[in-house]
Amino acid sequence: MRHKISLLFKNIYYSLPLQLVILHARKFQVLLLFWVILFSTVASSFMKTFGADALFFSPEYLGSINFFSALITGIALGIFIMSWNITTFILHSKRIKFLATTSNPFLKYCVNNSIIPLVFIVYYFCRLYQFNQTKELMQFFEIAILILGLLTGIIITLLVSFAYFFTAEKTIERSMAPIVNNPDRFNKTFSVKKNYNEEFGLKVYWYFSTGLRINKCRNVSHYRQTFLDSIFKRHHLAAIGSIVIAFAIIVTTGFLQDYKAFEIPAAASTLIVFSLLIAVMGAVTYFLQSWSVLAVIVFVICLNILYTNEIIDPRNKAYGLNYTNKQQRPLYNKIALQQLCTPTKMETDKQNMLTILNNWKVNQQQTKPLLVFINVSGGGLRSASFTMNALQQMDSAIGGTLMKQCFMINGASGGMLAASYYRALYDQKQKDSSINLHDVAYTNAIAEDLLNPVFTSFMARDIFAPVQKFKVGDNEYVKDRGYAFEKKLNSNASGLLGATIASLAAKEKSATIPMIIFNSVIKADGRKMMISTQPISFLMQPTYLQKDTSASPDAVDFGALFYNQNPQNLRLLTALRMNATFPYVLPNVWLPSKPIIDVMDAGLRDNYGQETTLRFIDNFKEWISQNTSGVLIIQIRDRKNDGWQKPFETNSVTDMIVTPATMLQYNWFKLQDYYQTDAYNYFYNTVNFPLHKQVLMYVSSQKEGAASLNFHISTSEKLDVINAYKNVPNQLAVDSIVKLLKAN
Repeated sequence: MRHKISLLFKNIYYSLPLQLVILHARKFQVLLLFWVILFSTVASSFMKTFGADALFFSPEYLGSINFFSALITGIALGIFIMSWNITTFILHSKRIKFLATTSNPFLKYCVNNSIIPLVFIVYYFCRLYQFNQTKELMQFFEIAILILGLLTGIIITLLVSFAYFFTAEKTIERSMAPIVNNPDRFNKTFSVKKNYNEEFGLKVYWYFSTGLRINKCRNVSHYRQTFLDSIFKRHHLAAIGSIVIAFAIIVTTGFLQDYKAFEIPAAASTLIVFSLLIAVMGAVTYFLQSWSVLAVIVFVICLNILYTNEIIDPRNKAYGLNYTNKQQRPLYNKIALQQLCTPTKMETDKQNMLTILNNWKVNQQQTKPLLVFINVSGGGLRSASFTMNALQQMDSAIGGTLMKQCFMINGASGGMLAASYYRALYDQKQKDSSINLHDVAYTNAIAEDLLNPVFTSFMARDIFAPVQKFKVGDNEYVKDRGYAFEKKLNSNASGLLGATIASLAAKEKSATIPMIIFNSVIKADGRKMMISTQPISFLMQPTYLQKDTSASPDAVDFGALFYNQNPQNLRLLTALRMNATFPYVLPNVWLPSKPIIDVMDAGLRDNYGQETTLRFIDNFKEWISQNTSGVLIIQIRDRKNDGWQKPFETNSVTDMIVTPATMLQYNWFKLQDYYQTDAYNYFYNTVNFPLHKQVLMYVSSQKEGAASLNFHISTSEKLDVINAYKNVPNQLAVDSIVKLLKAN
C-alpha cells in the first residue's frame, strides 16, 4: 500500500503539467511576474489605490459594463494566455523534445501548461462575483452575464489560436513529409547524426494528450538532434506570427482610440500589453541568450541618449502653452522669481484684485456682505462626487445663491473637478434658466469613470503608438494618457470644461462667476505653481516677506513666469489636470523654462486649499474689514481631519524595513492637517473681522472602509459618498452655513 501511494505521488510529481510549473519557477521567473501581478490585482492588492481591480471586475466599453465589455476583456485574457504559452513553449521546447514526435506538439503543450491559467480564471471569477455583488450591487444574472462574456472571449481566442496552429501544423507536415519519406534526402538534410541527449530534458513520465487522455512519454534518444530542432523551429516561426498579430492589434487600437469603438476596456489593453511584454522578453532571452542583460543595458543607454538630445520626447506638455521658441524660455531661479513679485508689481496686481473684489461686492444685495471662499480637497472621484453633491445640496438650501456669494474656489484634484464643473453649470444657467443646478444627474456625471481611458491610452498610445499629434491653436502636442483624461473629463462634463483660461478672464474680473486658482506643485523644489486668469504676484510669498527683497518666493504666478509662452491660451482642462496629476496615473506636465520644470498634484502641498485662501485673505484684510461682515470658509474634504483613523502600524519584519519610506507617505495629509490647523488658529487670532470656517467631511458608513482614492468608484462607493452628506456633523455644519448666508 505504501509503495502504491509512493508510486502515485511519484507519477504526479513527474507529470508534464506539474513539471512545467516547476520549470517556470526554476527558469525565467521574470515571466511569472506577470501572473503574480494579475493574481495580486484581482486579489485587490496590487495598485488597489489606483482602482486596478475594478478595471478587471467591471470592464467598461462605450460607457457600459455588459456582455460585450466582458467579451473584449475575455478575448484579451485569451491572448495573454496564448502569449504565455507561445513564449514559454519557445523557451522550454528544448527540454521537452519528445513532443516533437507527436502530432500537434504546441497544442499538447498548451493543454499541459494550463494549471496556472486555469487557477487564475477560477480565482478571477470568484473575486469578480464577490466584488460586483458587494461593490457594484449587481444581481446574480448581471454577474453571470459578465462571466459568460469573459468565458466566451477566452474560448473564441483559444479556438482561433488553435485553428491557426492547426493550420500551421498541417503546413509543417506538408513541408516535412517529402524529407521524412525520402531516406537519402533525410540523411542529407539532417546530416549531423548526433542523437538527442535526454539528460538535458525534463524527467517526465506522462502527459495529457489533446483529448485529455493520459499518455506515456516516448523515448526519443534515437532521434537526431537536428531533426527535432527543425520541427520545433517551424513551430516557433508560427508562434512568432501570432505575436506579430497581437502587436498589430494594440498599435491599431492606439492609433484609432479617438473613435469610441476603439476605446476598449482598460483591463483588455493591459492584458494585451502584458502579452507583448512577455513575448518581447522571451524573444530577447531566446535569441540573445546570455547577452540579453547586456542588450537591455545598451537599449536603455540608447534611449537616454535619444532623450537627452531631444530626438525623442515622451514628456507631457501643457496644452495651449507655446513650447516652440526656446530662446524666450524664462529663467527659473531665485532672482527670476523675485523679479516677478517686486513691491511695485505686487501693488499693481493688488489694485487689479481690489477692482474684482469691488465688482463682487456690487453684485451682492447687502451693504456689507459675507465674503465666501470654498476650499475643496483632493481624493479622486470620491472627492469629486462628495463635492458636487455637497455644493448642490448647500446651494439648494440657501436658495441657489451659493455661486453668487462665493468669491473664490481653490483646492486640489477631484474636488476641483467637481467645483469647476459646478461653476461652469452656474455660468450656463445665467444664459439658460431651464438648467437645474441641483439635478442629481450632474453628480452622476462627475462620478463617471476616468480611469478606463487613462489606462487604455497608457497601454495603447504611450508605450506603442506615441506619435499621434493634435493641435491647440497653432501648437502641436502628442496624444497620450493626459490627452485621454482631458477628453473623457470634458465628455463627462457635457463639454462645459473645454474653454481656455483667457475665455474666462472677463467673467472672473466682473465677478459674474467665482474666481478659481488652480494650483500644482513643482517637483524640483516643492513650490506652488498657481494658474489664474488674473495676475496674482502677491500670492507668491507670505505678506510678512513682501517687503523683504532678499526673500525667496515659495509660489509662482504661472501667467507672469510664462508671459512669452501665451499662458492665457492654456486649456481649462489642462489646468485641472495639472491640479490633479495623481502620481503615475497621469503624466507630470513639463513647462518650458530654463531649467525645465515639471509639476504634480496640488495635494502634495495643499490638499485642502486653505493655504492659498488664508494668504489671499491676509493680503486684503483692510478691504475685508471695511467692506464685508466677515469671511466664511467652506471646506469640503474627503477624509476626517484628525489623526486617529487607521494609525500606521508595524506588523511584520518587512513593515519594519519599509517603514522609513512609507511612514511619510501614509501620514502626508495628516501632517498637512496639523500645519493648517495651527496656521488657521494663528490667523484667526490676528484678524479684526469675523472669520468663520465650516467643514463638510466624507466619513464612510461602510464596514469595509472608505471609497477608493482614484478615478473610478463603484456603485456602492458612490452611494456611500453621497449619503455621507447627511451625517450629523455635516448637517450641523450646513445649518450653520445656511444661517450665516441667510442672515447675511
